[in-house]
Parts: sequence; structure tokens; C-alpha cells
Amino acid sequence: MRIISGTSRGRKLVTPRNQSLRPTSDRVKESIFDILRDDLEGKVVLDLFAGTGNLGIEALSRGARRAIFVEKGRQALRLIQRNLTQVGLEERSEILPKDVSRAIGILKQRGECFDLIMMDPPYERGLIQNTLMKLNYNPIYHSDSILVIEHNRREPLPHVLDEWDLVRQRRIGDTMISILTPQKGNHKTEVTTES
Repeated sequence: MRIISGTSRGRKLVTPRNQSLRPTSDRVKESIFDILRDDLEGKVVLDLFAGTGNLGIEALSRGARRAIFVEKGRQALRLIQRNLTQVGLEERSEILPKDVSRAIGILKQRGECFDLIMMDPPYERGLIQNTLMKLNYNPIYHSDSILVIEHNRREPLPHVLDEWDLVRQRRIGDTMISILTPQKGNHKTEVTTES
């Protein structure tokens, strides 16, 4: 697992020793940031279910101004801290050691607003719908924010997305990357598949 682009390009990140965490593969991460292009300069990023911090750290390397990592697992929290220290990005980061649902409420109370929200929840536990509902009740985003969801193709997005429009999907093997934006009207969804 490495940083693909930006100021920390090529730096290796610490990976978990056991299988309890499922870090985003370099291939999937490259696809996510390929879709986002290089529109990260000065952005404020939220990395939900952060795991190793892989996605948020990549965003920081590519010019994001600040990132908040939300994670409750003790091993994962240690990995995020180690990875941030290793690449020297602690000053532009905050780790929130909470359950995602609670963290979203806390961030709303603090008046936080994010340009980019990324989430890679444990697969097939209903966490996508729960998190979308929590975001809808606690809008910590603005009209031009982007929400990136990494999920298993066997766990499609909820049929009703309420406040969100699905604007793009890309499939890489069994992994789906779904890009959503706050609802403004009707959008056409672009779906691509990579084998």
C-alpha cells in the first residue's frame, strides 16, 4: 500500500497484520482519485470508516488542506497515527476516535463542512444506508460537495438516496465506487466497469 501521487508520492503506508481491516487496494484508490481528478487543492476532507487512513492521506498528499479521519477500532487508530507520522501530515489532520454515527453528530455540532466525504464501510452490514441517513440529518456538506462510497457490488446502494444524486459508478472486480453529489435536480449516472 503506497501513496500514488502528490507531495508524498511513492511513500509506503503501514498495513494491518491481520485480516480484520480491508484497506483500499492501490488499484481501487487510483480509480477513485482518477475520477476526482486533481480537484483536491485546498479542500477539506472527511474519511469515514478510515481504517488505515489510506484514502484521506492520499487526498492530503494531492493538496487537500485538511482531513479528519473517523475510526473506532483501536488497531486502526494506531495505524492511522503511524501513517500520518510516517508521511509528516499530522499537522493537517485530526483523528476522531468515534463510531461514525456519533462522529457525524459531533462534527455537525462543531459547525464543520466538508468538500469531500469518503466512506469505505465494512461490507454488507447495512452501514451505507445508516451513514447516508445520518448525513441527511446532519448536513456537514455544501451544495458542491462530493461523496465517494466504496462498496461491494453485491451490496448495491439503497434505492432511495433521499438528499443525494448518484452521478457516477465504476466497477473494479467485486468493488464498486459510487460518486454522489447533494441533490440539485436530475443527473444522468455514468457506469463503467474495469475487470
